[in-house]
Amino acid sequence: MSLAGIPLDFILFALTLLGVALFHHHTLGVALTGLAVITAYKLGFGDFSGVTGLAGLAGLWRHEWVTLANLLGLLLGFALLADHFERSGLPTLLPHILPDDWKGGFVLLLIVFVLSSFLDNIAAAMIGGTMAGVLYRKRVHIGFLAAIVAASNAGGSGSVVGDTTTTMMWIAGVPAAQVLDAYLAAVAATLIFAFFASRQQHALQPIMKDDPVNAFFDGQRLTIVAIILLAAIGANIFFNLRDPAVLNHFPVIGTAVWVALLATALWRRPTWNLLPAALRGSIFLLSLVMCAAMMPVQHLPAASWQTAFGLGFVSAVFDNIPLTALALRQGGYDWGFLAYAVGFGGSMIWFGSSAGVALSNMYPQARSVGAWLKGGWHVTVAYVVGFFVLLGVLGWHADAPRTGTAQRSAAQPATLQQPAAAKH
Repeated sequence: MSLAGIPLDFILFALTLLGVALFHHHTLGVALTGLAVITAYKLGFGDFSGVTGLAGLAGLWRHEWVTLANLLGLLLGFALLADHFERSGLPTLLPHILPDDWKGGFVLLLIVFVLSSFLDNIAAAMIGGTMAGVLYRKRVHIGFLAAIVAASNAGGSGSVVGDTTTTMMWIAGVPAAQVLDAYLAAVAATLIFAFFASRQQHALQPIMKDDPVNAFFDGQRLTIVAIILLAAIGANIFFNLRDPAVLNHFPVIGTAVWVALLATALWRRPTWNLLPAALRGSIFLLSLVMCAAMMPVQHLPAASWQTAFGLGFVSAVFDNIPLTALALRQGGYDWGFLAYAVGFGGSMIWFGSSAGVALSNMYPQARSVGAWLKGGWHVTVAYVVGFFVLLGVLGWHADAPRTGTAQRSAAQPATLQQPAAAKH
């Protein structure tokens, strides 16, 4: 069914997103309602990738449950990881390192960018949010929050271990060097939004100039942070090298995070009472991921630089994992452009990436689309400028349509390092 040529699936999802934007104090209820309505419509009048009824829904769950479980494990686990990092005392020692004026915020965003090039972008965003909360005495501008998310997504966009979508490309046979091209756009974009966001933040609340009187350092908590991150990265790399199919059928990454958390709990007790709030935010994200997974994304236009540019904006509201899988099946993209577009594009709205949703668990005031767009206007400008810098310097070099093993791998993404929503 369609309305004015637009599939009703998309209209229902758009209404859900509009509800999230208008009723940002009731985002969980809106998302769950939208998921229920879209599921009921698909069961009664639509299909799930060509399969109708409960059989189609069951097939969708079989395909998506690993992604959802990984994302849930990461969101909840990294909420506790961020608390470990804050309680390590390291953020309180940063005034020794960072400049005292607006450039301190600029450098902080560059740190998040670098962290995300080899860490999960959820972890990078939450570490950045934790540092900002300490350095700015919990008075963080929403534009700076948007910039933290943008820096985490930009940093992972050119690295095959820094983002779910780029890892999917790597598994599907895209050379890492092609994905690396995305950094040309990502660096240009970061310089733009980091400049404006750090000045916004300085105007609202200047950076802490001196270490607090009660500053301390707990190296054991910082060691636990490193263990958790290494567990996630190590599990991903190990199974990618030994048996990537395992990653398709079991939530290895999320499980590795929780094994590390529980194994170190006797050493330093996590703040377990953070989990209820983190769980509510996680369920919200998972609801939107499932809504996006039910969309008929096969209606995307043919590959071109214009399509890739547009996918960046689509990625702000749709899960970038199915978008990337579809693009890999289509072929004909310049993968550096696609990596930048779907990786960075989700930063333009707070629920457009899992990093944004995770950070909003720490800063609930971020759950306003209007405030995010108004305060984080520089992220959208930076996305556009970065894309055209890449186009102007390197030009569009389309890949041939992908076939065989690579295409089959693309159809079933094998890892989750950044969600989509998702990251997204």
